[in-house]
Amino acid sequence: MDDQVKLAFEKSKTGDKDERYEAYQYILSETEQRVEWAYEVWDQLIEDLTDKDNHQRSRAAQYLANLAISDPEMRIMNDFPKLWEVTKDKKFVTARHSLQSIWKVAIAGKPQKEMVMEYMVQRFENGTDEKNFTLIRNDIIQNMKNIYDFDNDEAVKQTAMELIDTVEDKKYQKKYMAIWK
Repeated sequence: MDDQVKLAFEKSKTGDKDERYEAYQYILSETEQRVEWAYEVWDQLIEDLTDKDNHQRSRAAQYLANLAISDPEMRIMNDFPKLWEVTKDKKFVTARHSLQSIWKVAIAGKPQKEMVMEYMVQRFENGTDEKNFTLIRNDIIQNMKNIYDFDNDEAVKQTAMELIDTVEDKKYQKKYMAIWK
């Protein structure tokens, strides 16, 4: 890991608001492609998923989701439940940012995609008792669209269509369908 990335991780936690945001943007940008240093920060990020600061939890979740493509040992397969927990965070903004980035785990490989899809389908079907469940469902459908846009897997699209079909409220059914237009 080069010094610039190390400094970004430091500032992501300790800098002032502008420095933290700049560092956050830099790290997300760096992790859009494979990196060699994923395991240098992996364990700390897993730990940060339960940090008392919701911003740290959110950033850790987003960084890990991005780093799934840089995980040849497939650690994400064991660590995913910890990452998924942040998508249910008590702070809705933290939960939502985490959920919106979860699709990036799915593009790391077939087993990862199958796991992420399974978690999302289960949440879509069984999450109606959650506060803001229509937004959560929207994010899940958007995640599926993002996965589909990445690899054109018709099975992902078919799953999304089947889930949308189960929505009884026509207003939301229409809203979710609009994501696929």
